Amino acid sequence: MNMEQTKIAKYKFLAEPFHCDYSNHLFMGHLGNHLLNAADFHSTERGFGMNYLMPRHKTWVLSRLVIEMDEMPSSYDDFYVETWVESAMRYFTSRNYAISAADGHMLGYGRSVWAMIDTQSRQPTNIFSIHDGAINNYIDKDYPCPIASPSRVKMGDEAVKVMELKTRYNDVDINGHINSVKYIEHVLDLFPVDWYKSHFLKRFEIAYVAEAHGGDVLTFYQEQTADGAYCIRITKRADDDATETEVARGKAVFIEK
Repeated sequence: MNMEQTKIAKYKFLAEPFHCDYSNHLFMGHLGNHLLNAADFHSTERGFGMNYLMPRHKTWVLSRLVIEMDEMPSSYDDFYVETWVESAMRYFTSRNYAISAADGHMLGYGRSVWAMIDTQSRQPTNIFSIHDGAINNYIDKDYPCPIASPSRVKMGDEAVKVMELKTRYNDVDINGHINSVKYIEHVLDLFPVDWYKSHFLKRFEIAYVAEAHGGDVLTFYQEQTADGAYCIRITKRADDDATETEVARGKAVFIEK
């Protein structure tokens, strides 16, 4: 297999019915999880995945993610995720995704930014230190991903506190912090079921600012910035402390069905 063939990988997934919502379509959170799985498969097969990094006290952490969909897979549908590295710098790398149906038509795309950190110091570590910068061999800048990159989520003074929750066992992942996908699920729970009956989630993006851990209290602030567009700021605090620290910002863009 030549290098050009190995830059992009394609993985098959199933929209399992217990991962689908009332409308028989895959939850956005579960789609996000499949994208992260594809990223792990791709990096593992090329020598810089979690199974190589963890024994060396390093890990990948998601910094930004955007998913933009034209339609979601239905329950029991097979679908495919292509993924590839678009660029790499010392501390960050960008990875893209193309999501397609079993018949080949495109469902949507995703973009993400990742950092590598030392699991003991929690500080960024040099991506190029892994296998003498082997990630550079798998960069493809030309493969199409026709959606906008993640942007800075700007919020004004109109944001309203809409939810507060205490994180628990099921929120915590292998890295010891709140799982990236859990933030997506919590944000999308801010909107009632009736809203989803008349609106389709076209684009979702999130930027992770700081780590939160099990037992932290998360507070969600929401601001409508345009018709169907909502920005969300998430803070954390200790259960016995009123001091809040921002951990993430997100944006959900809906269109009417």
